[in-house]
Amino acid sequence: MSSLLEINNLTKYFAGNIKALDDVSFSINRGETLGLVGESGCGKTTLGRTIIKLYEPDSGKIIYNNQDITRLSPKQMLPFRKKIQMIFQDPYASLNPRMTAGDIIRESMIIHGVPKNEQSERVNKLLQLVGLNSEQAGRYPHEFSGGQRQRIGIARALAVEPEFIICDEPISALDVSIQAQIVNMLCDLQNEMGLTYLFIAHDLSMVRHISSRVAVMYLGKIVEIADSNELYSRPLHPYTISLLSSIPVPDPDKSDKRKILSLEGEIPSALNIPSGCNFHTRCPKAKPECRTLNAILSDKGENHLCSCPFA
Repeated sequence: MSSLLEINNLTKYFAGNIKALDDVSFSINRGETLGLVGESGCGKTTLGRTIIKLYEPDSGKIIYNNQDITRLSPKQMLPFRKKIQMIFQDPYASLNPRMTAGDIIRESMIIHGVPKNEQSERVNKLLQLVGLNSEQAGRYPHEFSGGQRQRIGIARALAVEPEFIICDEPISALDVSIQAQIVNMLCDLQNEMGLTYLFIAHDLSMVRHISSRVAVMYLGKIVEIADSNELYSRPLHPYTISLLSSIPVPDPDKSDKRKILSLEGEIPSALNIPSGCNFHTRCPKAKPECRTLNAILSDKGENHLCSCPFA
């Protein structure tokens, strides 16, 4: 399988000294879904927005389809923006309330030069593709439910026939009853259109359902990456073990018997990231040397990468 996206040593600072991304490296193969999980504030959304160049990286490289797009100007990025799209987290905030659903979907077609006589037909097809109908093209966002708004956001992302979509927590603002519908629709669209996803989420159960591989992020760093089944059955990093142990289990007997690895304290501030392994201040298995060691991802077998040397 060939890599569609390669991220090499990506670093991003805000306000000069807030390190949001810390030497992040990974790749995504064409046609797969890489799930990205971690606590709020760990840098997941920043990573997605830096990949699509809504934020400019401070160092490192973004290689898309063997082309370095890291330092391209907005004008030079235009052809790549057609190939890379984003579904945003909040369907209530990401749609312009003064535009109709049809105009929202059509906007990127205008930017990327889709012929005017093709636009309306494509808008109608996209609405049907995401489970809406062409009669709804003239409605405004406030006339739709949260799930319907997110479907409009997905149709907008598909409007210029992209290859790669960054899904930034696309279900977290939706009712539980709607979440599965949206995820199943994303899976169907991937199969039909050959899409590649970076799927950012909090819900570890949903990530397992949709992802081929999963990356775990903590305080701006990737601490573990593995195939989905491998990561969930054999987590190695103490942080990953803790995250997975917190997933609710519907069987009361199993829930009572399982061991939950609890973490101490709060996530450290990005203004003052701990030295050595940045997880050592909360890790229940920390050793004195964790304060100084350079925790880098290494292969533990079966393409299972983990940054903890004691895993």
